Amino acid sequence: MSEDMPMWPIIYVRGYAMTQSEINETTADPFCGFNLGSTVYRATPDKKRPPKKFVFESPVVRLGTDFGYSDVYDNGLDIVDADWGDKGIPAKSIVIYRYYDSASELLGDGKTPPIEEFANGLGQLILRVREVVCAEPKNKVKKADFRCYLVAHSMGGLVCRTFLQNPNCGSDEARRCVDKVFTYATPHNGIDMAGINVPSWLTANDIANFNRDRMAKYLGLAKFYKGADPRVDWLPEKSFPSGRFFCMIGTNRSDYEAGMGVSRSFAGHGSDGLVRIENASVWGINDKGDVSAPCATAYTYRSHSGYFGIVNSEESYQNLVRFLFGDVRVDLWLDVAGISLPADIQKAIDKKQEVNALYQFEMLASPRGKRWYLTRRVAEEDSVACRTLPQLLSPKKDSDRSIYLSTVFLASRWRVNPQRSSLAYSVTVGVRVPDYEVEGRFWGSQHYEGGYLFRDAAIVELVPPKDEEGEWKVVHAWQSDAGAQKSAPLDPKTLKGGKVELTVPFESKGTPGVSGRLRFVVSPWNRD
Repeated sequence: MSEDMPMWPIIYVRGYAMTQSEINETTADPFCGFNLGSTVYRATPDKKRPPKKFVFESPVVRLGTDFGYSDVYDNGLDIVDADWGDKGIPAKSIVIYRYYDSASELLGDGKTPPIEEFANGLGQLILRVREVVCAEPKNKVKKADFRCYLVAHSMGGLVCRTFLQNPNCGSDEARRCVDKVFTYATPHNGIDMAGINVPSWLTANDIANFNRDRMAKYLGLAKFYKGADPRVDWLPEKSFPSGRFFCMIGTNRSDYEAGMGVSRSFAGHGSDGLVRIENASVWGINDKGDVSAPCATAYTYRSHSGYFGIVNSEESYQNLVRFLFGDVRVDLWLDVAGISLPADIQKAIDKKQEVNALYQFEMLASPRGKRWYLTRRVAEEDSVACRTLPQLLSPKKDSDRSIYLSTVFLASRWRVNPQRSSLAYSVTVGVRVPDYEVEGRFWGSQHYEGGYLFRDAAIVELVPPKDEEGEWKVVHAWQSDAGAQKSAPLDPKTLKGGKVELTVPFESKGTPGVSGRLRFVVSPWNRD
């Protein structure tokens, strides 16, 4: 990270409070939960095993310790009420958007405004933050240059998207101030319980905010909300660039205790206990309705909230600060070139019998020298990327065989060895042996549950160029090939926008099998 890179105010937007009691508790909390840390984490999805001790002090404390961020409360007043005069506030400030105050029985009338009003208030807060940051002479920031980061949990991410996407909520002046957006466990495509989207008539406790019909309206997505499977996880590029939006996704449902476990039961497997994994990310879309790009995503074995919650986790914090302040962005893809099938399965296909199978693609990425993953997608946690046999045999679109896995951000300041200029991390890739079905029946011949068609770890080491004219230096090695002792250089392919593409081929040994390549789209980050 460049030492002269500006660091902007972080505006935290908390998540949904269901009951009046929860709203009151939120109002009584100065940091609305952003100050909560943890001392435990689940090493495996097996709750019978005790958790491990791992102290994470909280995002607020760590942002202060690591980067010098501070809160903006002054003599009992917050940023809205305090008279800062000519003093202003530091650019490295943490600001809490206290949108539930007016809905509480402590500081308000006990009536919850619609989400559009929350979005309007966010725009007003951004302009207020700009005013007091620019008023501080030490910041040397002009209004035209001011930026801020939006960091949100759960419904807070929908408040941010409403502000950014709905032209009737907030002002373009305020929207231009937003530099990056980071969301934790936001139901970007609504909330499903027992496989059904919460109904629009369920107005009690504002649960209808997670109904897709309602969401399409307040997110300004009427133009894109259509078809047999209408979705609302679209981020129009003209509203906000998808490349500057990050979705942190939780995969641990078992530790979500809300409603005495009722929520996790109805949310089901493949969720964080409230939000389904498939509903927690965002995709960029252009004005013609074409999907332009996935927003950056990462996965962690954390629940929606609680002792093992996603906000109070080291993994999420590391993704947050790397996204905000990192040097290098790496989008990870897996391109399937071909698959080979057991002889009996191939014979069944040749006989025109109905054959199906679900292929599960796992991925774990960890930086050198750390005890945690930047992203973690494994079958036991329901977070894998999936493709069916027909999709791989007869793809109808590019995304059938070209699979986006995750995005990681790297930073020079966190190098384990300061003497080495490289940034290194391990990417473990696994393709599970599928359950083959012939004419709707499980084919058990020669099947071994839990086996892999392919599994190995690629060690990738990158040296970014010193300037825009320089070249990337990248080496890699498969762990099964004795690691760094056999590191081989990769030949970067130059793409538009200063990006380079690096590919690492892989192939199973034997049949059944899979072949393809890992594709790394690497770009400098925060250089502008």
